[in-house]
Amino acid sequence: MGAGVNGTDWDNQVRQRYREKVRQDLDVFERMLASQRFDGGTPTTGCEVELSLVDADLRPSRCGADLLTALDDPSFVPELGRFNVEMNITPRVLVGDRAFDLEKDLDERLANLRRIGAGMGASPVSVGIVPTLMPSDLTDGWMSRENRFQALNDAIMRARGEDLCIDIEGHTGERVAFYSDSIAPESACTSFQLHLQVMPQRFARVWNAAQALAGPQVAVAANSPYFYGSCLWHETRIVLFQQAADTRSVELVNQGVRPRVCFGDRWITSIFDLFEDNVRYYPALLPELSDENPVAVLDEGRAPQLTELMLHNGTVYRWNRPIYDTSDGRPHLRVENRVLPSGPTPIDMVANAAFYYGLVAALSAEDRPVWTQMSFSAAEANFRNGARDGMLGRMYWPGYATLTAEELTLRHLLGMAHDGLSAEGVSSRAADRYLGVIEGRCLSRQNGASWQIDTVRRWESQGLDRASALREMLRLYIEFAATNEPVHTWALPEDHD
Repeated sequence: MGAGVNGTDWDNQVRQRYREKVRQDLDVFERMLASQRFDGGTPTTGCEVELSLVDADLRPSRCGADLLTALDDPSFVPELGRFNVEMNITPRVLVGDRAFDLEKDLDERLANLRRIGAGMGASPVSVGIVPTLMPSDLTDGWMSRENRFQALNDAIMRARGEDLCIDIEGHTGERVAFYSDSIAPESACTSFQLHLQVMPQRFARVWNAAQALAGPQVAVAANSPYFYGSCLWHETRIVLFQQAADTRSVELVNQGVRPRVCFGDRWITSIFDLFEDNVRYYPALLPELSDENPVAVLDEGRAPQLTELMLHNGTVYRWNRPIYDTSDGRPHLRVENRVLPSGPTPIDMVANAAFYYGLVAALSAEDRPVWTQMSFSAAEANFRNGARDGMLGRMYWPGYATLTAEELTLRHLLGMAHDGLSAEGVSSRAADRYLGVIEGRCLSRQNGASWQIDTVRRWESQGLDRASALREMLRLYIEFAATNEPVHTWALPEDHD
């Protein structure tokens, strides 16, 4: 959920003042890290679920604003596209059996959304990219009405100075290539974002752990194989988002200028490293000024909002983003994990969360952590391979050389995730349920992406064209998702003579 902005254009003096405020915020943040008491002794977790809406013909439905009005629930908010909504889940501690409560909460909220959506001919879909989305769905009128979305679109296109280039070649050889005069393709990407609150002294270890596991994480959870009717990456959302929010011209890419959607370039020693890089390398996109004097607020013994620094941070799209925030007047830090796609079901999403939280806990507690044995470029290559090739993507891992993501998960990571969840007080009953889902995917080699691909191929082998096969696949997807049965148990359509 992004911060609101009032303007869409800012003059040079405002931009200069904004840069000064961002640097002032960074100085204040450095003081706080040295002297301030942060919340985070008990790690709380929260999540955001981005959803798409489809109509009776299983095409994107632009009724998001009407649906939100009918819901009248502040935990549901608009997203970039008019066919998107976002569901925010209250942060909680997942000790004992509380993961079951999270699954129940997700299931009940989605059921209510389906019920209200049915009254206006719309069905919510938790999927990384709606497989039936076509170029005509991202023409005039695609964007939600909130000012911040128009401001962001204008800022990215102004910074780039030319149309966006989307060019993605899939693992099957299919390709999508076109130019876009807006960031509309970004609205195709819907994710399941996880927040973990941590203390400053543990932040670097947790962030490094999250980066190290991003490859296998995206591989086992992939759920976005189709875009504009073509079968591309298993998690096409990753590469599509990178290209759809790229403010660099070709010349700047050739010069090595950093992209705004980035994996990173090194392991860190402090959260300050990431915010300092934001200030040093990224021009402001939304230079909106607040009235806060962060120095005065801190000198008074209160926690400043650091509004400008956080607004700027919200326009640098790291796959593991650092977050500073305040709650009840006390500051805290979070790692926002943005790797995962939405869906397919509540149990699958909680399983993805359990796998992530367990591994982060285990990896960040090691005496000789994995990032001291693995180059950062190897972790980035794992991430790309997992997004492109899914569970069969090749992963480098210390002690195992190179193996597929599903092999790495079965042979090593699941045991670590169990240990990590146990150390954090998660019951064995909850760990077994959710990590059992991850194990089931790896043993069957079926996650959301592979099920979609295999189902479309099955329909095509029976004579359907691609568009019809995608529509029938999505119909089955919505039907199965409503049962909350994990995706690795979903059947493929039967052959007909």
